[in-house]
Amino acid sequence: MAARSVCVLGGSGFVGTHLAAALAREGWQVTVPTRNPAAAGHIAMIPSLTLVAADVHDPGQLGPLCAGRTAVVNLVGILNERGRDGRGFRRAHTELARKLVDACRSQRVDRLIQVSALGADAERGPSHYLRSKGRAERLIREESGPDLRWTIFQPSVIFGPGDDFVNRFAGLLRALPVLPLARPRARFAPVWVGDVVTAIMRALADDATAGETYELCGPEVLTLRDIVAMVRGRLRLRRAIVGIPDFAARLQAAVFDFVPGKPFSTDNYRSLTVDSVCRSNGFARLGIRPQPLSALLPKYLS
Repeated sequence: MAARSVCVLGGSGFVGTHLAAALAREGWQVTVPTRNPAAAGHIAMIPSLTLVAADVHDPGQLGPLCAGRTAVVNLVGILNERGRDGRGFRRAHTELARKLVDACRSQRVDRLIQVSALGADAERGPSHYLRSKGRAERLIREESGPDLRWTIFQPSVIFGPGDDFVNRFAGLLRALPVLPLARPRARFAPVWVGDVVTAIMRALADDATAGETYELCGPEVLTLRDIVAMVRGRLRLRRAIVGIPDFAARLQAAVFDFVPGKPFSTDNYRSLTVDSVCRSNGFARLGIRPQPLSALLPKYLS
């Protein structure tokens, strides 16, 4: 049997780190391109994984990365851009998806896994983030052709060791005596990173998932205030969580647009105006029983 090989774009990030380890355990030969191999040292020791210094946005480099692969997984995503006009989101999400489809087709790769986002909508998404993710999905569906079999995943917010969601609020709670919270009633169905990885592995192993889109949600629907309060309780901190009205949240976001690192942005605020909850149970379709945030948070947050 020929060795199975996969190129994982975004493979040194939060989800990618967990996925690369799982793929290696299952005997896959894993290639992870990165512009900064030194910063990806945490995955360098994974057996059967190769780090390649490359810019995936360069079609001249992306094609050879895809050549000879059994499959390609695209995990690339940004939550904020340097500017405010959407160009950064379009480059990272939509334009990369177009280049990736072209590379897969030219190199005769027949399997593509795209990790998108719940609420992605090419036309009606309220934020650059959600529209660019939706346009990437539409492009993959419409331009892959019959020889490139795709599967799209739309997860709610993903949590786990090393995440940028639970851990960000943990850091804020440790630093601030009062946490002003925008959109406190926004609803999420937090999904465990291990369950997302399992879903991707199932798709790679099951041809019946080709041409399908799966919404991925954890079993608990929680407001943003619920989640932050849960984190506060786990950390045993006495902190006030103060929900702020939308006009104040918009002002807060506009100010943070110009703060280095953008801890919160106008685009983030707009994304929060859409609840991140599932309309269909993608995990059930895949035969996976997802795990709740309340049960797993104590195991990795301290």
